[in-house]
Amino acid sequence: MAGRFITFEGIEGCGKSTQVELARNWFQRQHREVVVTREPGGTAIGDKVREILLDPELKEMVPRAEALLYSASRAQLITQVIKPALDAGKTVLCDRYIDSSLAYQVFARGLDFQTVISINEWATDGLMPDLTFLFRISAELGLGRAIGRQADRLEQEGLHFHRMVEAGYEDLAVKYAERFVLIDGRDPVEQIHKQVVEAIRMVL
Repeated sequence: MAGRFITFEGIEGCGKSTQVELARNWFQRQHREVVVTREPGGTAIGDKVREILLDPELKEMVPRAEALLYSASRAQLITQVIKPALDAGKTVLCDRYIDSSLAYQVFARGLDFQTVISINEWATDGLMPDLTFLFRISAELGLGRAIGRQADRLEQEGLHFHRMVEAGYEDLAVKYAERFVLIDGRDPVEQIHKQVVEAIRMVL
């Protein structure tokens, strides 16, 4: 594929979505073709799945169902948006990807690592990012930033759950060190953006 696939990861409130938008603006100023999407969602079908996954009323959802719904949304996004854009030579910026499933469903929910990986490799036809940004903040800080807005189903999980997600991301950053770039999410937004751009330039 001629394009580049870049993902943005981190716990709730880490600031990744802000950095996705800043990166989009940077690409546009450089007159480079860029496609921005998110998970779960990014397609008409994926957005419907997103509504189910984040609905705070659906507290009875079991971890296996949750993992399968995420992979279903991902399969649609890969086929309909990400793969065509990469084949056309465009850069794709994605707010969350497979690492989110590993951090949330494996490390926090306790599902088997190899099972979740296998399901997602099938769903994505084995497509992995060229570069993954991990915005690191504590679970306490991340949840604190979410105060004042209506919490979704995952945001309503307890502090222990989010600490497990945080620890899971740290483990993934070691396991896949060749594609992970670690960024201190406590730094000023513009300083973080400069670090993101520097890493993107190297990949391009």
